[in-house]
Amino acid sequence: MLDPTIVPRWDVSTYFESLDAPEFAAAHEGLGAAISRLGALYDEKGIRTTDAPDLGAVEEVLAATNDLMDDLRLVNAYVHAFVSTDARDDRAQSLASELRAMAAPLSPLRTRLDAWLASFDTEVLLAASTAAADHAHLIRRAAIAARHQLSEPEEALAAELNLSGGAAWNRLHGDVAARLTAEVDGELLPITAVRNLAFDPDATVRHRAYEAELAAWDTVAVPLAAALNGVKGQGSTLNRRRGWDDDLEPALFANAVERPVLEAMQRAVEASLPDFGRYLAAKARLVGHDSGVLPWWDLFAPVGDPAASAASWEGATQAVADAFGSFSFPLRRLAERAVAERWIDVAPRDGKAGGAFCMSVQGDESRVLLNFGGTIDGVSTLAHELGHAYHNTQLADRTALQRATPMALAETASIFCETILTQSLLADAEPAQRLVILETDLQGACQVVVDIHSRFLFERAVFDQRAARALSVAELRELMTSAQQQAYGPALDPDALHRDMWAVKPHYYATAFYNWPYTYGLLFGIGLYARYQDDPDRFRAGYDDLLSATGLGTAAELASRFGIDVADEGFWTASLDVLRGRIDDFEVLTASS
Repeated sequence: MLDPTIVPRWDVSTYFESLDAPEFAAAHEGLGAAISRLGALYDEKGIRTTDAPDLGAVEEVLAATNDLMDDLRLVNAYVHAFVSTDARDDRAQSLASELRAMAAPLSPLRTRLDAWLASFDTEVLLAASTAAADHAHLIRRAAIAARHQLSEPEEALAAELNLSGGAAWNRLHGDVAARLTAEVDGELLPITAVRNLAFDPDATVRHRAYEAELAAWDTVAVPLAAALNGVKGQGSTLNRRRGWDDDLEPALFANAVERPVLEAMQRAVEASLPDFGRYLAAKARLVGHDSGVLPWWDLFAPVGDPAASAASWEGATQAVADAFGSFSFPLRRLAERAVAERWIDVAPRDGKAGGAFCMSVQGDESRVLLNFGGTIDGVSTLAHELGHAYHNTQLADRTALQRATPMALAETASIFCETILTQSLLADAEPAQRLVILETDLQGACQVVVDIHSRFLFERAVFDQRAARALSVAELRELMTSAQQQAYGPALDPDALHRDMWAVKPHYYATAFYNWPYTYGLLFGIGLYARYQDDPDRFRAGYDDLLSATGLGTAAELASRFGIDVADEGFWTASLDVLRGRIDDFEVLTASS
């Protein structure tokens, strides 16, 4: 395990000296004043559904909205940098709460903006205003969004109530999870470090960590079940009142993905599940389960030579930089810049949020949170998050409203960068190294294809049942393990699943149906890489432009730039065939190990 006192933590002092600095206080107070001014401007210009929309106000309103969102991005990111790395920082938590309250009026203002833009004749507006033409995708989507709005007072009330409703439940989950600890072999560890023990080379450590983790989640299952019921109940109620056909439809709209596209991808995914079963069975035998059935605690068991699976932080950063350099100099420069300018918070520690993320801060700058465990998997996560950071550099010249990239497209650069890394590592690998690299790649792909499918099944079932009543801890556990069995099939031991994965994953407590865009991103990224291999120079010429435009079109429209029809199941099948080929390779290597 990495020593968190040695490896780098991110530096945000370039923005403000501290949370108590006068400059930050001025920015914080200025943000509040700017939100009030924006609301006053909306009132003055009649920004709401109207029979006589003011064409002359469009440019002023869009400019003011973009400016405010840029200011909010910086202050929010700065505070979140403290909250996410120390859950016990009461000052940061207090400021985060203040920011949520301060920003609450923006949600109803945005619904007013959509309704107002929808009241124009779209084509007349786009022809008459340069600013409108620059935001054409936003304006066309506004017409759809406006059809799913409550009245203005109702939307304002919903936004205010969310502070003590869904947002509060989400915050409760984050605070509880960040403070959760478990004892493993006499040592009290933060839950993120306990989960990292799933990668430990010692099977008994993995098993004990799994049992300790379940015991820990059991101590907080009741409040987290209440939180999940609160979030899903609120979401479902609002979806019905806003006229969405079901609870999935808002997620499809938010991701600019049509239902036939998702259905085509899901059919291809379901057809691939037996192939991932082959991978899991081969892995089970490799780690000592002759039956070919894997218990949950061995899903992430390292295979092959332990030395080949270990990775130092210095080695990780070099491997990613080299892999990125094989694609382009700007991509490599981004990886080197992130390290040199201390954008990255590396190791797990008590009070730090779990998982990994990249957040845009200002201009083309980002900050990356990791919980690096010293494995090749952690190297892949680094490549993934730096892919997001590169994407942010390409979005830097866009307005705030243009940068609003849906999740399905937000994963484009991150998954593409993971694919570049995998191909780079495999290129000259010896058999022992190849086995470890393939395991790392397939382990991640299994999570994104198979486990995320289980999460989709679980969330759909929760929404269906939550419409009638709140669900108990036992019922949530039953739905979770049932979804895992459906997705993983006979490859996993039905008596050794993870009953509380609903408590582990923070996404359930935030954006509904958050996870399937990762599957979209993985398979779309693999498909893009195939296009890159077909014609590298042409692909490079259009790649940065694609990333800069991810907030300017639907998923299907952007895919068509590279001749891809995402409504065709065959495209998704072809991407999954790449993974099937790696599974074949893995089976051959494990048979000879």
